[in-house]
Amino acid sequence: MDVLFAMPAWLFVTSALLFGLVVGSFLNVVLHRLPVMLERDWTSELAELAEQKGTPIDVGDAVPKTYNLAKPDSACPHCGHKITALENIPVISWLVLRGKCCNCHAPISARYPAVELLTGVATAIVAWRFGPGWEALAGILLTWYLIPLSAIDIDHQILPDIMTLPLLWIGLTLSLFSPQPAEMLFIPPNTAIVGALAGYLSLWTVYQCFRLLTGKEGMGYGDFKLLAALGAWLGWQILPMLVLIAAATGTVFAVVQMLLRRQERGQPMTIGQWLAAAGWIILVGGQPLQAVYQRLLGL
Repeated sequence: MDVLFAMPAWLFVTSALLFGLVVGSFLNVVLHRLPVMLERDWTSELAELAEQKGTPIDVGDAVPKTYNLAKPDSACPHCGHKITALENIPVISWLVLRGKCCNCHAPISARYPAVELLTGVATAIVAWRFGPGWEALAGILLTWYLIPLSAIDIDHQILPDIMTLPLLWIGLTLSLFSPQPAEMLFIPPNTAIVGALAGYLSLWTVYQCFRLLTGKEGMGYGDFKLLAALGAWLGWQILPMLVLIAAATGTVFAVVQMLLRRQERGQPMTIGQWLAAAGWIILVGGQPLQAVYQRLLGL
């Protein structure tokens, strides 16, 4: 680890970019398979509960024998061709194959190289922002969590507990190693704990008020947990700015979508992706961004 932290900044950033591309390939697996794994677990639990009550249900093929992040091997969904190592090189393989399966020539979604490229670039930016050190590694880990969480929220409107809760606990654990003076990602334990509580309770309160006024649910509990996790990582002080950035970007995106007629009025909009994006922006922006925010508010 000392060798890693002693390397020149340019080499650290370049290494982060390349390693981020590889991790991005794995994140493609996570954001695709994890929701399916969760759905099949829920179906299995429902079947067991129904059997205990004496009303068994047929789940058909909903519960597979083996399906996780490692098995089965990646394959073309059209022809079943197993993806080889040479066909799985981040970004490059997709370009060489011209976005098509080498066996059946069915199109391969551009989302795969996009996620890989996003992960690589975001990882490099965090490495450049913090430089060689533990803080950069922590920021990179946070980045690797936020990308699949955002994608899963976009696709399925869920933020899985299996990801948000570990992210919360990692943030709280990092606070135990807070130096003096505290840095961005190693805030004192009291700041992290208050951040987690404030993050969860703020959205929970909004949710309850909205439900009382309209009789509808405006957001899910996963959003509360994600904001709690970001509060544990970044501190309670950033929560107002984080929510403001998330609301602003989400609103602009929704308006653009409606103008392009890609989203109808009244259609629910996920907010987890915007919370994640705002959290990452604050992570990279750091103290200068907070200073701009305070000046705008006249603080």
